[in-house]
Amino acid sequence: MPPRRLLTATVPFALLALAATACGGDSDKTSTSDSGKKLDKVTLTLNWYPYGEHAPFYYGRQQKIFEKHGIDLEIRAGQGSQKTVQATGAGQTDFGWADTPAVLAGVDQGVNVKSLGVFLQTTPASVQSFAAQDIKSPADLKGKTIAGTAGDALSKTFPIFLKKNDLAESDVKIQNTDPAGKIAAVISGKTDALLGYASDQGPTMADKAKKDVSYLRFSENGLNFYSNGLIAGQKTLTGRGDLAQRMVKAVSEAWAAAEKNPEPAVAAMDGASEQLPSDGVLSEQFKTTLTLLHTDATEGKAPGVNTEADWQQTIDVFAQAGMVKSGKPVADYWDAKNGLKG
Repeated sequence: MPPRRLLTATVPFALLALAATACGGDSDKTSTSDSGKKLDKVTLTLNWYPYGEHAPFYYGRQQKIFEKHGIDLEIRAGQGSQKTVQATGAGQTDFGWADTPAVLAGVDQGVNVKSLGVFLQTTPASVQSFAAQDIKSPADLKGKTIAGTAGDALSKTFPIFLKKNDLAESDVKIQNTDPAGKIAAVISGKTDALLGYASDQGPTMADKAKKDVSYLRFSENGLNFYSNGLIAGQKTLTGRGDLAQRMVKAVSEAWAAAEKNPEPAVAAMDGASEQLPSDGVLSEQFKTTLTLLHTDATEGKAPGVNTEADWQQTIDVFAQAGMVKSGKPVADYWDAKNGLKG
């Protein structure tokens, strides 16, 4: 499988040129449902090609949750969170689904985009290894070689993870590896582990190698920050009435419905992409994704409800990691007015 959720904050966020057919004319922005209801045509660009994490969008569309909110949803594959942030800010897509570090870096570099709410509020960032390596605590990483990708969010935050667990960067060796090659590096034995996302690479690696995979999660060892969420550009926020508020509500309902019905939700992805993982991998990816929906501050609340304190913590982490030049106020990144109220 190709790597997903790529983020290289060192690459400038040059705005992409608008494609002539990106949004179409005003007459192309509405449709009519089978019941005769007028719907707003809406595009959502994912962070990557469809995988298990995206099941709620397909399930919500299948169950007509988006239609209930007056939305005719088109789901598009993405090519990494950074590009999704760029495209959303440039108005090439109405909404995006992107990793919060990419949103922070984009806003920091002038991309006119805001988060409408982070849904994966516990980071899936983790050190992943085969269970036989017996890596059960951060201390077990001493002397290990780990596949990572220079400049991405994982590699930038890993030193913070080490410091929080009384380890020095010199205690481990990071082997810079192309994102597509990290899984292969572990399977071949060239590295002992990789830096990846528990809701993505791990299930894929387990499926390919037919071996159990262990996870040393950042969030369980002193370091948490926001992950993927819904974003919109200024054109959508100011030019399409209450669309942003309706979209946020629809996405939240879709995630709540998928959480209650995980198997049908995953099944709704059938045919979503030629690159779709196997059913088993999809199910495992979504199962893990459901463990990421809340922090202590939002436990028991609807999916997508954020708090200013959790946002500030995330901003502070990535300022420390050097992925934003200077942490701006929370309101510069998160549009609480159009988001969900706790």
